[in-house]
Formats: sequence, structure tokens, C-alpha cells
Amino acid sequence: MRGAADASTRSRAVPPSGDNRPVEFWPTAAIRAALESDDLNVWQRIVVAIKRDPYGRTARQVEEVLETARPYGVSRAMSEVLIRTREHLEANECAEVARHVHLLLERSGLGEQEFASRIGVPAEDFAAYLRGSESPAASLMIRMGRLSDRFAKMRSQRSSD
Repeated sequence: MRGAADASTRSRAVPPSGDNRPVEFWPTAAIRAALESDDLNVWQRIVVAIKRDPYGRTARQVEEVLETARPYGVSRAMSEVLIRTREHLEANECAEVARHVHLLLERSGLGEQEFASRIGVPAEDFAAYLRGSESPAASLMIRMGRLSDRFAKMRSQRSSD
């Protein structure tokens, strides 16, 4: 009897493949049951949700399920999806920060060495920020913004005189 109750709970926990509700609204029990199923369509929907928001609710639910039980077959694939999607997001964020640092540098009118010196970092560190291989701390981004604003304002005043 207990097996029948478990099966009925599981069938209610996993929305069928034809269910149009976003995966992000599924309870963790449904995510667990979906990962334990052999329904490729449901797995694909979970992957899409993870790619859409690598640190979002669905990604966290998948992490939780994978920590407590390793669903046969799909666990390695889902772990890989989490890792690769987050690495891709981080690389994109680093590139975006690098573009912003470039804009601040250009706006200031200073050279790289002078800019680095004025924000108090070694030239090598600043070069890494420009390449996107490292990201500066938030406080350093604020410092860069202020420096850029100050020198852009000075350049603007000189050109209007």
C-alpha cells in the first residue's frame, strides 16, 4: 500500500511533459521526481530553466536533489549543466566588467599606467581588469568611476574655456 501512495505522490509531483507551467514554479519534490524519471523532455525543460538563471530557484533545487540523492544516469549530466552554465555566466560577467573598466579609462582621458596609479593598484592588476581575466572589487569600481568622472569633468571644462 505504501508503494501505491508513493507512486501517486510522485505522479502529482512531476508535471507531465505536456504541462506548460514554467519549471521555475515546480516544487522540489517535482524536480526530484523529474530527475528520477526517464523523461528526456522534462530533463530538457529543467536544463533550459538552469541556463536561463544559473543561480535561480530551479538550479538551487537541482543542487539540493543532487546533494541528497544521485538520480541514476542524469545526475552527472545535471551537475555538468550547473557547472558549465555558471562558468559561462561568470565569463560573460567578467567581460562586461572589462568593457565598463575600458569605458571608465577612455572617459578619463588618462593612460593605463596613470589610471592604475591613481586608483592605487599595480599596473599588472589593472591590465588584468581590462582583459577581463580578473574583476575588481565593487569598492574599486566606485573609485574608478569617481576618478573617471573627475577627469572627464576637468576635460569638459578645459574644452569649454
